[in-house]
Amino acid sequence: MAKQYDVLFRLLLIGDSGVGKTCLLCRFTDNEFHSSHISTIGVDFKMKTIEVDGIKVRIQIWDTAGQERYQTITKQYYRRAQGIFLVYDISSERSYQHIMKWVSDVDEYAPEGVQKILIGNKADEEQKRQVGREQGQQLAKEYGMDFYETSACTNLNIKEAHRKELDGLRTRASHELALAELEEDEGKPEGPANSSKACWC
Repeated sequence: MAKQYDVLFRLLLIGDSGVGKTCLLCRFTDNEFHSSHISTIGVDFKMKTIEVDGIKVRIQIWDTAGQERYQTITKQYYRRAQGIFLVYDISSERSYQHIMKWVSDVDEYAPEGVQKILIGNKADEEQKRQVGREQGQQLAKEYGMDFYETSACTNLNIKEAHRKELDGLRTRASHELALAELEEDEGKPEGPANSSKACWC
């Protein structure tokens, strides 16, 4: 059976419960919005395969529960993430303040140099805004992250934030594909019988 992708990337959505991570996930992968859903229990994920510069990239996006009781489980997923979206709700000052805790978790558990993007979600709820755009921009600048205000409801900046994350992974995709080919070559026995391939994903 032919392989359906060349490179696998794992992206992670983290942030407080109720900031809209699951809605963002549905927008990213299926371009759908569901106004009502139950809170994520533990971890959920969706897959999407796209082509980047001729390389088939499979994206695995993990949606983590924001409740504290699940965080022992969700922290295990930080270690394998290549990109992380840190999400807060612009109508919740509390969720914005908690971003500093989430960044601390990323620094502790995620691989060094993992790409991070700060997302201020629910930008369609302007009348309920508690966090100014400038506050989000400033926080992102302090932590060396890109910043977007998004709305899963209206589809605002969803593609832009997704594209920015993928742009950051573009070079890595080429590098990992070259590395995979090298590992496959090194893994081949000298004789004609080559029944196994090196696992590189």
